[in-house]
Amino acid sequence: MTSTPLTLPERAGTVRARRALRLDPRTKALLVLVTSLVVMAPGGAPFIPGALVLGTLLALGEGAWARALALPLTATAIAAVAYLLPLAMPHPVIGIAATLAAFVLRFAAVGGVALHLIRTTTPTELTAALRAAHIPRAITVSAAVMLRFLPTIVTEARAVHDAMRLRGIGGWSGMLRHPALSIEHFTVPLIASSLRVAEDLSASALLRGLGSTARPTAMHPPRLSATDLAAVLVAAALATATVLW
Repeated sequence: MTSTPLTLPERAGTVRARRALRLDPRTKALLVLVTSLVVMAPGGAPFIPGALVLGTLLALGEGAWARALALPLTATAIAAVAYLLPLAMPHPVIGIAATLAAFVLRFAAVGGVALHLIRTTTPTELTAALRAAHIPRAITVSAAVMLRFLPTIVTEARAVHDAMRLRGIGGWSGMLRHPALSIEHFTVPLIASSLRVAEDLSASALLRGLGSTARPTAMHPPRLSATDLAAVLVAAALATATVLW
């Protein structure tokens, strides 16, 4: 299988991963899966601090200093709304906001670990790793497409927002004056660009041979190392400390 040139975000993520912490994609996917199952499960709130510590450590190992600082600060602010604000202002509306903030806090904890996978793994590396783990082709192709689809949609959403601001229909003032019209101006172009991106990704997947029955050969086969073992041990230590505490 011929190699496809990497895009700028993929190339930047690969270079950053080589400079700092480099985990096997299977390890990163396992950390995301286990963190999601544990934190999002009923009664998973006690594991949120451990997931936040793990996400912060992964960001530090990646060299993403801004995310390593923003993740605990954001989680602290959300936790204050979820647990401290109802004590200071007991009100039904505050209670609803606190309940929503508690769910958002779980997503933030899982997102800190998932961002490491998204920022440091290219679709080619993820596909090769999942294929080496004997994951079914349907899951492998879907994961590779979603890994490339999510950052592209975020970029498209920023472009639509900038275009709205240039035309004077964006910002909080426009949202407050004309909420329905602002949502329409934002969602319609975003849906159109999402369909275009989906078609481009489908064509790219076919060119990469993801739908073929033949087993492609990876130029850089994934290999587990001592770094992967250390990451799993750290995650297990955080989970054990949470249970004991």
